[in-house]
Amino acid sequence: MSDVFTVDASVFVSAFTPSEPAHSESKGFLSRIRHSSSTMLIVPTLVVVEIAAAIGRGQGKPDLGYAFAMEIGHFIGTTFVPLDNDLAEAAAKIAAAHRLRGSDAVYVAVAQRFDAVLVTLDAEQARRAEAVVPVRSPTSS
Repeated sequence: MSDVFTVDASVFVSAFTPSEPAHSESKGFLSRIRHSSSTMLIVPTLVVVEIAAAIGRGQGKPDLGYAFAMEIGHFIGTTFVPLDNDLAEAAAKIAAAHRLRGSDAVYVAVAQRFDAVLVTLDAEQARRAEAVVPVRSPTSS
């Protein structure tokens, strides 16, 4: 049986940023996913924008942010889920019911739709999402 994960942008940004506290764990987790033939990664297309923004804006390196964001397309077994009307409605219900930020709710809705484990470094997102989907951090692998 294969593992199915929805990975929040926080994990990608941590893996791409050596100064982040969970850098080694995030990088190791993503490396295992990237090289596994039995693991599926299902993420909203929003992840690309969030990675580019976090690195481009947060570190003042727009070219690097864009390059890192494009890198996740090279992960074997990655499925990108567009934010269509149905997913937006599901995310809105989750956001309202569980007091999640909008983008966080999109990741939870994707994980719920595909019976995936949500992997995040965002403690608030993890705490509030665990009522909806299984949640873990990359450090618990």
